[in-house]
Amino acid sequence: MLARERYPTAKYGSVTPPNAKPHNPAGMLIGAHVSPAGGLPKAIERGVQRGCRAIQIFNQSPRMWKASAYRDEDVAAFSEAMAASPIDAVLIHAVYLVNCASEDPDIREKSLTSLVNSLRAGSQIGACGVVLHPGSAKAGAAPEAISRAGQTIREALSESEGCPLHLENTAGAGGTLGRSLAELAALLDSSGGDDRLGLCLDSCHLFASGYDIRSVEGVSEAVSEVAAKVGLGRVRALHFNDSQAPLGSNRDRHANVGAGELGQEGCAAFLSAPEFDELPCVLETPGEKRSGASAEEVKLAVTLRERGIAARVS
Repeated sequence: MLARERYPTAKYGSVTPPNAKPHNPAGMLIGAHVSPAGGLPKAIERGVQRGCRAIQIFNQSPRMWKASAYRDEDVAAFSEAMAASPIDAVLIHAVYLVNCASEDPDIREKSLTSLVNSLRAGSQIGACGVVLHPGSAKAGAAPEAISRAGQTIREALSESEGCPLHLENTAGAGGTLGRSLAELAALLDSSGGDDRLGLCLDSCHLFASGYDIRSVEGVSEAVSEVAAKVGLGRVRALHFNDSQAPLGSNRDRHANVGAGELGQEGCAAFLSAPEFDELPCVLETPGEKRSGASAEEVKLAVTLRERGIAARVS
């Protein structure tokens, strides 16, 4: 039985974004994080240039609190460009300043405002989700931080409609929440377990937090833990990055595809997991001269996925 038959809500959750394309079951939607500089349609153009079937953007400057709003004409132009392209999914990444678990009420309030803005922007453009780093406990206790993060996330969901929210797993440095699947399960529970809540699994972060996904067996073990602790239907998107740092280092250091600790074999094993079929899979690699993923790197990811699938059936 195909993954899409077992987990029919895996792509968008229970709510289909208003501008989403009709469901296209032609394998994993591999793509890259791109810039929307120059206007929203430019993001589609950059994705097409890279051979993407999915893209991820920031809806505002990633290191500033100042929110931005999309005009109706911006949204219309974006929707038209996407409809004419091979891109089937778009993700929004919440800004890095957001810390839903902060002990500082002012930071939590700013985080709430920013997150609501991202979710509303996602609804406008038909994004399949907003990807969120759940927050950091800093030097404090994780259970209390999870409770604070959950409350902030609940409020953000109640103040927005439609667009799903994907909690991203973390490498685990600096008290970041989501370093294990058990912690992600606790965050989902604390956040209310809404149908709009899903997960974005990052390959580099999984590896850095101690999940050895360098082989088919290792990926299968990680997927089994996902199934047991959060349910495979909660996995709605992937970030695909090799890791500069070793297994269990808790260091978030992305490497280009096949050029890090995972290597090409590990990359192929992760990308070919049948449970991840049809999901948006976004490269956030540094690329050459820190310019981000190139068309060649996106193509390499597609090739490695095909190689991994062939190896699984041989």
